[in-house]
Amino acid sequence: MEGEIIFNIDVMLAKRKMSVTELSQRVGITMANISILKNGKAKAIKVSTLAKLCEALDCQPGDLLEYRNCSCDNGENIVS
Repeated sequence: MEGEIIFNIDVMLAKRKMSVTELSQRVGITMANISILKNGKAKAIKVSTLAKLCEALDCQPGDLLEYRNCSCDNGENIVS
């Protein structure tokens, strides 16, 4: 099974003491789209949107994105 990219937006929001509403306003994307990113439902993200998120949260892309390698064993997903 393929690995996956995890968006750690909640972690950065907590570190910056910022609400999803405030982030949405600063970045200029809807709260629904932020929710899609947070829940791992996004299929893609524009580099410009990633840059805006980094600017609003004063962080680097690596602070927001994490790669998790998933492998299957007996039909179960194991995250390593």
